Amino acid sequence: MSRMFVCAVVGGTVFMSLSALLELNFIADIRSFVNELFLSLWGYLEQYNRKRRSERIKRENIVRRKEDLLVKYNRLIDDFLRSFNLGIPLETATSLIAIVFALIIVVSTLFLKDVTVSFIIAVSTMITLFTWFSRESRIRRAARAEAIADAEDAICPLARDGVLVAIKKVMETEEYIHKDIRPYFTEFIDNCEMRGYSFRQAMKLLNIQLGSRFDNFAEKAITFEYNERKGMAEVFLDIVDENAVVREINAKKEDLFKKMNRDFLMKTLIIVLFFLYALSVREFREFMVLTTPGKFINSLCLNVICISFAWGQALQGSLELKRQRSKAKVKVKG
Repeated sequence: MSRMFVCAVVGGTVFMSLSALLELNFIADIRSFVNELFLSLWGYLEQYNRKRRSERIKRENIVRRKEDLLVKYNRLIDDFLRSFNLGIPLETATSLIAIVFALIIVVSTLFLKDVTVSFIIAVSTMITLFTWFSRESRIRRAARAEAIADAEDAICPLARDGVLVAIKKVMETEEYIHKDIRPYFTEFIDNCEMRGYSFRQAMKLLNIQLGSRFDNFAEKAITFEYNERKGMAEVFLDIVDENAVVREINAKKEDLFKKMNRDFLMKTLIIVLFFLYALSVREFREFMVLTTPGKFINSLCLNVICISFAWGQALQGSLELKRQRSKAKVKVKG
């Protein structure tokens, strides 16, 4: 090993010295070649995925697909792309996921010399990545919903003079509307005053940009704008009360989620520490680290931990979804 290291150092030194003396730009040429190769492959991938995307959109416009695994996967990836503001299409994201999955298998196989174990490790890694993105997406959605609620709380008490007037007053102070959603309200004002949009058109566009969390306010704003009557502005105060209730629910929900995550991490840490302690026994260490059955057991245990973590995060997401659906049902009944 030491001879190989010395030979590598000597060879690298000689190569760099000759390159400097002869003014050869090997590194620059290699970098340029890699960049051109990457750009050409990315262009081919974009062209291929553009065709797939157009075919998928045509198919969805003609036939409404059943709620199968592929539809759920597409919705999940779309949620990730929107939450992280990634401007890449669904098909390109799927191609990148497949490439990462294949690379994990190849790299793991080079180190572990076992394709089956490498495949299980790749599955565990992808489950962990999907779970992390799902958790971060949920956190970002919650932060966005809170920013919208704060904006509604600031606008609603001033709405008796008109929704547009109230939004303009609130926009004068930066602290009332979060910077992430502030451009949408700026665009709303410009659409009403400079671009010839009707109030209904501008509000519906703002509702699309902010999402379903803004539905209640948008509907009441349009109704108030075109059917204003004495005392009608009081309906906006219901939104403030609703936001207060939602905040209380979210606080309890987040406390529950934090406890779930903390308990899982503590249990996982205990298992890992026990495993590391067991490795101090030579026979156990040789079996678990050097033999194929031991590597297989290690990969299965890793898979179980990743799936358990993913299941816990999925439960947290389902609790959030059930709360939103129950609110929608109550709204329909009313």
